[in-house]
Amino acid sequence: METKAVRHQGPWVRRCLFDGFAFAYLIGFTILEGLQMDSEALLPHLSQIVWVGLGLSVVGALLSAGLAQRQVRTLGELIYAPLHIRSQHKAVTSFWASFAGIETLLVVAATVVAGWQLTEISFIRLLEADSFFHAMRLFSELAKPDWGILPKAILKIVETIYIAFMATAISVPIAFLLSFFMARNMVGQSKLGYALYTGLRIVFNVMRSVEPILWAIIFSIWVSFGPFAGMLALMIHSLASLSRQFSEIIEGVEDGPIEGIQSTGAGKLQTIWFAVVPQIVLPFISFTIFRWDINVRMATILGFVGGGGIGTMLIEYQGQAQWPQVGTVIVVIAAVVWVMDTFSAHVRDSLK
Repeated sequence: METKAVRHQGPWVRRCLFDGFAFAYLIGFTILEGLQMDSEALLPHLSQIVWVGLGLSVVGALLSAGLAQRQVRTLGELIYAPLHIRSQHKAVTSFWASFAGIETLLVVAATVVAGWQLTEISFIRLLEADSFFHAMRLFSELAKPDWGILPKAILKIVETIYIAFMATAISVPIAFLLSFFMARNMVGQSKLGYALYTGLRIVFNVMRSVEPILWAIIFSIWVSFGPFAGMLALMIHSLASLSRQFSEIIEGVEDGPIEGIQSTGAGKLQTIWFAVVPQIVLPFISFTIFRWDINVRMATILGFVGGGGIGTMLIEYQGQAQWPQVGTVIVVIAAVVWVMDTFSAHVRDSLK
C-alpha cells in the first residue's frame, strides 16, 4: 500500500498543478476581459501579471487538493489520475453536469473567445467590395498557368523530393537508436537511465519546438543558401519528431513477449531485438513513410528562406507579381503532394 501511495503521488501533484493553472487562466481571462486591455497595454505590467498568475495558480492548486479530499472529479484528475482511481469517482450525474465538465466548458469557452479576439476574426472584411475584387483578380491570374516554365518547375520539384528523402533517410536510423533511450520502459528503471531519458526528452522537445523554416534560416547562414541547408533543417526537425513518435510506440509495446524472452535468460539487447523490435517495426515503417510525405510538403516552404527546391521559384515569381508563373508552380506542387499522399496511404495500408 505504501508503494502504491508513493507511485500515485506524482499524478496527484500534477492534477493539482494543472487545476491551479486552469484556475489562474480562467480568473485572469475574466479580469482582462473586464478591463478590456490589449497586449500593448499589458506590456508595462507584465511582471505584476506574472506574479498575480502564480498566486492564482497556488490558490487553484489548493482548491484542487481540497476537492480531491472530497473525491470531486476535476479536469486535472481526468488528465493525470490513473484509470483505477478515476473509476472510484463514478459520477452520479453526466460528465457535462459534473465539476470536471463545467471546468472543461469554461476553459474551452475562454480559449475560443481569446482566440477570436487575438486573431481579429472579421468575416465582414472578407466581403468588402474592393478587397474581394482584388482577390478575385488574383485568382483569375493564378488560374491561367504559364506552362513555359513547366520543365524548370519539374526539375525543382524533383530537387524538393530528394531534399525531403535525404532528410528522412538520415534522421530515421538515428531516431531509431535514440528512441530506445527516450522510452521509459526501456531505461527508466535506473537513475542513470531516467536521467538520460529526461535529458533526451528535453533536448528533442526544444529541437521539435523550433520550426523547420527557422532551422533553414540558421543553416542558410551556416552553409549558405541551397538545398543542403533545406535538407539539414528538415533532418533536424525530423530527427526530433521521429524520436518522440518512435519512443511512444516503444512505450506502448506488450509486456508478454518481453517477459517470455527474459524468462529464457536473454540479455537486454537480445530482449529488445527479439521481443520489442518485432512489435514496433511495422509502425516505424508507417511513421517513416508518413514523415517523408510531411517533409515533401515542408520542403516546398523552405525555399522562401533559401532552403532550395521549388520554394525558391515560388518566392521568386511571387516577389515579381508574376501570378501565371506562380499558378504553374502551385499546380506542380499540388500534383506531387497528391501523388505522395496517395503513395504513402497505399504503403501504410499494406502494412496493416
